[in-house]
Amino acid sequence: MDPMYLMNNVWIMFAFILVILMQGGFILLEAGSTRMKNAGHVAGKTVFTLGIASIVFWAVGYGFIYGSSAGGFLGVSDFFFGDFTTEVDGLAGSVDFIFQLAFAAIALTIAFGGFAERAKISVYLIFAVLFSAFVYPFVAHWIWGAGWIGELGKQDFAGSTVVHLTGAMAALAATILLRPRLGKFNKDGSANDLAGHNQVYTALGVLILWVGWFGFNAGSTLGVDDAFFGYVALNTQLGAAAGAIAALLIAWAVLGKSDVPTMLNGALAGLVAITASCAFVAPWAAVIIGLIGGLIVFFSMKFFEKNKIDDPIFALSVHGVAGVWGTLSTGFFATPALAEMNGGQAGLFYGGGFEQLGVQTISVVACGLFAFIASYVLLKVTGALTGGLRVSEEEELMGLDMSEHGSYGYPESLSGTSVTSEDRRGA
Repeated sequence: MDPMYLMNNVWIMFAFILVILMQGGFILLEAGSTRMKNAGHVAGKTVFTLGIASIVFWAVGYGFIYGSSAGGFLGVSDFFFGDFTTEVDGLAGSVDFIFQLAFAAIALTIAFGGFAERAKISVYLIFAVLFSAFVYPFVAHWIWGAGWIGELGKQDFAGSTVVHLTGAMAALAATILLRPRLGKFNKDGSANDLAGHNQVYTALGVLILWVGWFGFNAGSTLGVDDAFFGYVALNTQLGAAAGAIAALLIAWAVLGKSDVPTMLNGALAGLVAITASCAFVAPWAAVIIGLIGGLIVFFSMKFFEKNKIDDPIFALSVHGVAGVWGTLSTGFFATPALAEMNGGQAGLFYGGGFEQLGVQTISVVACGLFAFIASYVLLKVTGALTGGLRVSEEEELMGLDMSEHGSYGYPESLSGTSVTSEDRRGA
């Protein structure tokens, strides 16, 4: 057997492990960013929804994305994947399958950021099935599975649109339908800070995500034969670094304090932004893309809060707004050589005109609208099946650890806990 074929498969299996490890990063990020009474719930739902995403992707998701295309809209073959003899993109079919599965699971985890601290566990279960079958696969097929947007020459190397924007639009639909958490907003419209219980968890979660992102982006080269994965990793590192620095400095300048959560979200925004463009741009452009991602995430977080949109994990800003910027950025910065190598046209700043920027804009609008509308409708269906999306006021005040699971994630700290004044504010 060809040694290079084996090396490519080993690399992608390792990349799959890195991307799955990102789920651990999300557990720490989300648990640390929410209150102690919901920490066990946040951690547990991440694990069981990963299980649901995996089964649904095996049954229908992979086929809808990579099966024979029906008019560029949806795949219609390869369901219940299990043919170990196939070869896809120079990889064993099973290796390609497991790698793509990890991306679908990440999109679902991003979507669930908009549900935090107020959704029923039954809602997570049902919507996980619906999103994994009928939302993510459509967008992924359009761009990565011989769909109509991919045919236009869309540049989205590792998923700023496919994974991050799709997940964020589902989170937006959930945030609107679930309404703000009790105590988040006062009657005069001012916001209270329902701070997460553990910044150390949040920081460690971001670092794990940062490491996992090298599987996400560099793994999307699907091989090691030309060592291009190293270039992709370099751009990924520069984008994340610039995002972290920019977010910390803008928070310091505006707030007078170097806010840690803002800095952490800036690092993630830089990672999200560079995800689409990491294979298309020069390193100096990766720094600019990450820097702008770090700046816009700060102002986006303020915008959503001002408009009474309660986004506890900041999924809309980190994955949505930064995902849009990352998608558009290739339309400005894609170099001629890298565009020729990886698809599409050179960006505006390299004499490519507005053609690639136009394609990127079409993809953002089409995929964003579809993901939001489809998720909104499916959440309405989910609410009808579960008697409503949200837990009762009493259950929310108690905390979802106890009301949904019967035990606290921190039993020694919270046994006998009563409702705090913070919980009652604005209720």
